[in-house]
Amino acid sequence: PSFGFLFDIDGVLVRGKTPIPAAKTAFQKLVNSQGQFLVPVVFVTNAGNCLRQKKADQLSHLLGVPISQDQVMMSHSPLRMFKRYHEKCVLVSGQGPLLDIAQDLGFCQPITIDTLREKRPLLDAVDHDRRPNILVSVDFCFKPLSVVLFGEPVRWETSLQLIIDVLLTSGYPGNPYDQENYPHIPVLACNMDLMWVAEAQSPRFGHGTFMVCLENIYKKITGKELKYEALMGKPSRLTYQYAEHLIRAQALRRSWEQPIHTLYAVGDNLMTDVYGANLWENELASAAAAHCRSVLVCTGVYNPHTEVPLDTRDSITETVFHGHRDFRFDPGLVEPDHIVPDVDAAVDLVFQLENFAP
Repeated sequence: PSFGFLFDIDGVLVRGKTPIPAAKTAFQKLVNSQGQFLVPVVFVTNAGNCLRQKKADQLSHLLGVPISQDQVMMSHSPLRMFKRYHEKCVLVSGQGPLLDIAQDLGFCQPITIDTLREKRPLLDAVDHDRRPNILVSVDFCFKPLSVVLFGEPVRWETSLQLIIDVLLTSGYPGNPYDQENYPHIPVLACNMDLMWVAEAQSPRFGHGTFMVCLENIYKKITGKELKYEALMGKPSRLTYQYAEHLIRAQALRRSWEQPIHTLYAVGDNLMTDVYGANLWENELASAAAAHCRSVLVCTGVYNPHTEVPLDTRDSITETVFHGHRDFRFDPGLVEPDHIVPDVDAAVDLVFQLENFAP
């Protein structure tokens, strides 16, 4: 094969924990009788609340084909490349096995919001029932030198408060705020999805919504913009570069000698899957060896009955720009190459375009 697939998961293969029926049919076409993939496939999800192996196991169960962790790319996977932060103490926000995830990525000294809250109980004051009755002095010697946002946390008020504390004290939460320390300590964020789809009829808040809250609180307090050292997860260039690396590594392991010329990004979200594929095509394709084509499915966030805004100032419901504030809006970047009903139709279309007969 001279092409590969980048599959989104939520809204393409599953809704919440419920498989989309077309997914199993599609993946039967992608493997041979021994369960080996006929073309390179990487699952590129903006989820970040588990290890790659767990996601691979879930997908294997849902799709009925064996999937390895090397085929799974979480929103946080590119953090493996940020080695200059791995030896430093980092504050991590999100949910799931955060310490396991951080350590698997190479971080040696991660500290969670929960641990920081336990060590500095006076900082978490929104919920009156969680305020300490007895003031206890706790010896706490950690000094977070950067903040890593893996995904949306459970108690937003706690995470928002403590992250702001760390940023405004240069890593000394509990100290008085010092707004002179700007720019603040580095912030690395994964998954900018404003919304995602589960079993509910309407999209649900994603980590991008949490980031909007954090950015606006920081600006309201300081009058300055929150700055990110790196943004990863779709639609960032970093994510697509890393995904291409995984596709090529997969082809190499299978001893497929033909170069990979085209990647097909199958997703349900104009602002992440389509935007990211088009950004690749505009800015990375000349440097990379492969082109990237977007295939939009109608089983998730995308609603074929809504319009794309022509101007970011347009505030009509459902036509506003849902991408992250640090990404420019261009109508051409959210124009898919192909629109199909579901992932099964996407696989059929790509096989037809590539004249590929399994």
